Amino acid sequence: MTAFVAGPGAGLLSACATAGTGGEPAPAPSITASADARNPFGVDAKKPLEVVIFSGGYGDAYARELHQELYKKAFPGVTIEHNATQQIGTQLRPRFVAGDVPDVLNNSGPESMDLAALAAEGHLADLAPLFDAPSIDDPAKRVRDTITPAVIDNAKIDGKDLVLNYTVSHRALWYNAALFASMGWAVPTTWAEFTALGEQAKKEGIALFAYPGQKGPYYQLWNLLYTAAKIGGNQVIIDIDNLAEGAWNAEPVKQAVTAWVEIQAKYGEKSYFGLDHTQTQVKHLRNEVLFYPVGSWIENEMAKDKPDDFEYAIAPIPDVTAADAMPYGAIQVGVGENFVVGAKGENPQGGLEYLRIMLSKEGARGFTERTKNLTVVNGAAEGLDLPAGLMSAARAQDSAGANIITEARFEGWYKELFDYGTAQTNAVMAGRITPERFCADLQEKADAIKDDASVPKQTRSR
Repeated sequence: MTAFVAGPGAGLLSACATAGTGGEPAPAPSITASADARNPFGVDAKKPLEVVIFSGGYGDAYARELHQELYKKAFPGVTIEHNATQQIGTQLRPRFVAGDVPDVLNNSGPESMDLAALAAEGHLADLAPLFDAPSIDDPAKRVRDTITPAVIDNAKIDGKDLVLNYTVSHRALWYNAALFASMGWAVPTTWAEFTALGEQAKKEGIALFAYPGQKGPYYQLWNLLYTAAKIGGNQVIIDIDNLAEGAWNAEPVKQAVTAWVEIQAKYGEKSYFGLDHTQTQVKHLRNEVLFYPVGSWIENEMAKDKPDDFEYAIAPIPDVTAADAMPYGAIQVGVGENFVVGAKGENPQGGLEYLRIMLSKEGARGFTERTKNLTVVNGAAEGLDLPAGLMSAARAQDSAGANIITEARFEGWYKELFDYGTAQTNAVMAGRITPERFCADLQEKADAIKDDASVPKQTRSR
């Protein structure tokens, strides 16, 4: 899945600073790279390592069969405890409170942990030594010079490099190219064409659009945000991330929410609000839905259910107005699927080395082979036979050129705001509140967080 998906709100670890200590959280240990390029963090080869993986769209075989085997090859005889779950928060929150934390955590899924809260409690190891360490493939290069720069931009919490986002994802509207070809339909480029296609699809008994209302409203929250950026430019999202005054009440946000609420009312299916993401995605595979707002992990996630005549392809958001700030073809490309190292774990040095192995070409290429998703490691997927959906996303990215919709970061910075936004997304899409009320409610929540001195504030300029 992706790095910053929804889960319980802020205050997840409010007890951690005082549980059993009564004082401030202990500072995270500093780890300085050694002169040994083969073991830059001074890993104790006999020390066990614990890895927790979110077993969602990517599964967990890539960790068990690839990354952990590479770690064992580097440190023969080492013991690795592997845990896979879809309930990250439920299983890990009590452990963090008790101080019993894993060395590596793939923090993803609907129960992902609040990274800002983890950072505030000193639970996240500094990844600067990782980024400055020699690359496994070319020790003359630092790790940071072998990955897309967006990784470094998105690694920071309170100015520190604390998070590794491992995958490159494309979030847009996904459809069945084979169905479109058989029906003679063209991918709509304007909102008028989009609604006209909705009328045609309705005659065929097909919903124009759907998203998972029960467990995946954040898919649609992303879609609302990236539509707003299409209309008003990336500054719309930057202002939201920076808790800028009136950011949620900006006209492009209202226009985006209104447009999608109307699509849902006219061409959606209300019964889908009770479905989870897998159930909705199966309906998509059955051609009961034309467009589904999700990221490029969808193809691997649904590989076992996908019929042979279904061909995943990506469609940019159609022009909503005649004066959209970003042209048709603008697409959101971001880094996601975050990994952190437990600063208070038993083996943070091993955790850093595990991530360094993940960022090797062997580790990254093998991940792409197993999951059919790209990583942030430059050139790691060259020559691979990629599936149709991923090729479609790559072509869309090439066509977009510089017109890339920026990734919203408040979902990792202010999880309480993001969680509230997902709940309000279902409310507005179901018609329980108006678009104006949605924007006003989100603005009120953002302002409350901005005024809360206990919440660390983050800023971005681009």
